[in-house]
Amino acid sequence: MQSPLFAYVENQTQERYALQNPYLLRAFLDGQSDILARKGAMVAYQGMIEFDGEFQSNQRRRTRAMAGGEGLDLMRCSGQGTVYFANLAQHIHVVDVPQDGLTVDGAYVLALDSTLHWEIIAVDSQYGISGSGKYNLEITGRGKVALMTSGKPLLLQITPEKFASVDADAIVAWSSGLRVQMQSQTSSSGVWRRRGNTGEGWELNLTGQGYALVQPSEQLPPQNAQIGGGVRGQFGMGAQGAHGQNQGNIFSNR
Repeated sequence: MQSPLFAYVENQTQERYALQNPYLLRAFLDGQSDILARKGAMVAYQGMIEFDGEFQSNQRRRTRAMAGGEGLDLMRCSGQGTVYFANLAQHIHVVDVPQDGLTVDGAYVLALDSTLHWEIIAVDSQYGISGSGKYNLEITGRGKVALMTSGKPLLLQITPEKFASVDADAIVAWSSGLRVQMQSQTSSSGVWRRRGNTGEGWELNLTGQGYALVQPSEQLPPQNAQIGGGVRGQFGMGAQGAHGQNQGNIFSNR
């Protein structure tokens, strides 16, 4: 029996993480150290593998509740064998956690070493507008994490001489050592300009030494939604803002 399908056979390797293809991650478990993965991300496995929900401490539950439920739902994978992970055919990238840590949107984490530590942090608006903060995960320790992007990403190198501003819905991760400030692209006076608004909402200004990972996609609104109604909507606030309109939307991956 012949078929082009037989070209997609398993890649034989003993590496901890290896890409089977751009959209499928192959993880090797040696029976000693576990892997934490996004709940429901397993698509296949071979060997004696056990899956269990990852315990969350009371402190982490309280922090997540304060963050409006944002965070990371994980399962623990243990045993000996290989596990394949994927999510919505997104591009997968395996990176080493930098010495100063990695800040990442939890929506784009596929898997990570169980030896790593993560906490929920908030990037607050420089204008101090209530409810406009953006919650992310700060991952620290020695190990690797598998990130996902919608399409092939852009890696921006940030230096003291070369800062960057990134759309808050397009950024995936950045070095935790960078100084980050959230601000609105739309000013209060710009809302009433004759030509209307630009459609750009919140952005992150990144300065210091490190890098930022940006995907070629933003959160997509549900069909027939009217984003940006009124002044509150222009600033991405409330039910009329982009975040409010994307609640429960499959494209937001939340």
